[in-house]
This record gives sequence, structure tokens and C-alpha cells, in this order.
Amino acid sequence: MSFFISDAMAEGAAATGSTEGSLMSLIPFVLLFVIFYFFLIRPQSKRVKEHKNMLTTLGKGDEVVTNGGILGKIVAISDEFVTVEIATNTQVKLQKQYIASLMPKGTIKSAE
Repeated sequence: MSFFISDAMAEGAAATGSTEGSLMSLIPFVLLFVIFYFFLIRPQSKRVKEHKNMLTTLGKGDEVVTNGGILGKIVAISDEFVTVEIATNTQVKLQKQYIASLMPKGTIKSAE
């Protein structure tokens, strides 16, 4: 039977070094978490905070771009919804969260 399974030998000195070895094996995982935090988690939460701040500062007359790429001017605004005029006599009502960015004034005239 020892042909397939190696015999276990008891060693007293290996037990004291195993705690150091287990701590050293955790260092790559901690380092990986730190890298993920600074390159993925932190920038994403910063971007979400900036987007929420932009949505709270929206007002009537602002020119915006939606997530679908539609450029328009805000005609009416409420807590959850925004009415955007995308062409003359063409208005679209959408949720605030689907506004991607706020454009500088005069963008619509320069895009025509």
C-alpha cells in the first residue's frame, strides 16, 4: 500500500514554522486586494459620487446627453424624471439616472 501513498513522518520543528508560512501566504492576497481597491473599487465609487452630484445640480435649460447618446435641452424636471427636448416640438421623458453628462451651453447650436 505504501507504493501509492507516501508514509507520513512526524517532525516537531515543522509545527513552529507553519504559522510564519501561513502568514507569508496571506501577503499576496492582501496585496491583490489593495491593488483591486485602488484600481477598480475607489475610481468607480468616485465616478458614482460625481454622477449623483451632477444629477442634483441639473436645472431647466441645461443641455445634456443621455446614455443612448441623445443630445437635448431640459424642459421640465422633477424628483425622478426629466423632460428633454431633442428637436423642435419633440420632447422625451426619461429617468434622471439615464442622463450621462451635462454639456456646455451652446452645444446644441454647434451640433446643428
